[in-house]
Amino acid sequence: MSEDLPELPDRLSVNPNSKYYNEAIFEREVGIRLNGQEKTNVEEYCISEGWIKVAAGKSVDRRGNPLTLTLKGKVEAFYKERK
Repeated sequence: MSEDLPELPDRLSVNPNSKYYNEAIFEREVGIRLNGQEKTNVEEYCISEGWIKVAAGKSVDRRGNPLTLTLKGKVEAFYKERK
C-alpha cells in the first residue's frame, strides 16, 4: 500500500466511549478474521488474547449499547483495499 496508514493496535473498539477507540484508524475500513473467516459485525477485538465481540442481534443494554457475544480463536486485523 502506498498510503502511510497507522499500525493496527492489539485491541480496538468501534464504540467512541471506549478507551480502545481510535478515530484515526477508522478513516480506512478495517477487516477482522476469526479463525480464517472474515467477520463483518465486530464491535471490539483483541489479537493477543484471541477474542472478538460481535453484536447479538439487535438487542441493546439499558444504555443503548449493543449486547455482545465473545468468540475466541485466532484473530487477524487488516485494512481493506479501497475500490
